[in-house]
Amino acid sequence: MASCRRLEIGDMLTTCSAKFGGKILRMSTPAQTPIPDSSRQLLRHTIATLAYRGGKALRGVSDEFPGFHASETTRTPVQILAHMGDLLDWALSMAKGKQVWRDSVQLPWAAEAERFFTSLKAFDAYLASDSPMNTPAEKLFQGPVADALTHVGQLMMLRRMAGAPPRGENYFVADIVTGRVGSEQSAPVREFD
Repeated sequence: MASCRRLEIGDMLTTCSAKFGGKILRMSTPAQTPIPDSSRQLLRHTIATLAYRGGKALRGVSDEFPGFHASETTRTPVQILAHMGDLLDWALSMAKGKQVWRDSVQLPWAAEAERFFTSLKAFDAYLASDSPMNTPAEKLFQGPVADALTHVGQLMMLRRMAGAPPRGENYFVADIVTGRVGSEQSAPVREFD
């Protein structure tokens, strides 16, 4: 018969004793340290990627671009950007366990860009905290986060269609850092035309 108990002596230790052949054997091993939630960390890196790529799509646009219509049935770039802010606010509300969807009132381009980064910062701060995740990270990724990434691609495509394409970039080598979710991002490492 074996028995174990935890002792706090510096690091946590687990002390076990067992009877083996009439002798009591004692063994102490370091207790397992908490492993960071890898899905939460990956989600945070994805949010940083969204900030980096989104920033590239938002920077340096003409005054006409926010209202550009590719067709009568498509959203304008500023409508897409407003929707991205709504998605991030929704993601944060789900992480907090109080799911709320809100169609915001559309703001001018610069204000929507600021809202996008403010929403990213709030979501990332919550993910970085010890606050409980009330929605699985996988669900947050597959819903609002993936949708926002898709919309970044749409903005990049609309920039090309509007005649103001940003340069292509090898994002594998980009300096994307977990927690860096504001408008200030590293310069591109490898761009191409």
